[in-house]
Amino acid sequence: MLTVIIECQDQEPELAQTLAALVAGAIEGLVCDVVVLDHGSRDGTSHVADAAGCRFYSQWDIKDILSSARGEWLLFVEPGARPQAGWIDEIAEYVSLNKVPARFTASRGYRRPLLQRIGRSLPPLELGLLLSKRQAIAAAKTGMRLAEFAKGQKSRQLSSELIPSWVARAAR
Repeated sequence: MLTVIIECQDQEPELAQTLAALVAGAIEGLVCDVVVLDHGSRDGTSHVADAAGCRFYSQWDIKDILSSARGEWLLFVEPGARPQAGWIDEIAEYVSLNKVPARFTASRGYRRPLLQRIGRSLPPLELGLLLSKRQAIAAAKTGMRLAEFAKGQKSRQLSSELIPSWVARAAR
């Protein structure tokens, strides 16, 4: 089982897109829990999270959040990111056979223009991060943001693609 954790601020439309993409995972029994960590949103972020049945926190300690996660594996994604076809089966198989973190493959249909890709490193969670709960708890420090879990992680690449969150932001 998988807990999805999303950290956001004033990203109501992007959060709604991500949650809609996760519904299939919940129906298939892979996603058992979605946690939204908010940084003082003034839009309808809390209403979207509540309507989708997510646990919503505006104040939290990351250690408490990780300890209360229902899944043995965690998926950190940015609001607006959307996994593409095949992700459910691949993650289910991956977590049953592996112990190391993993990331999605960037969607071939949504690439930044060439000049924007040159000399630029990806944001830490642009391709998500699949991490075991045990590894996350061991790395957690009070006040840590989700992106900090991704820094320095050696991870495998999943064949499933992820439409990155910048695509949803650009459509605003």
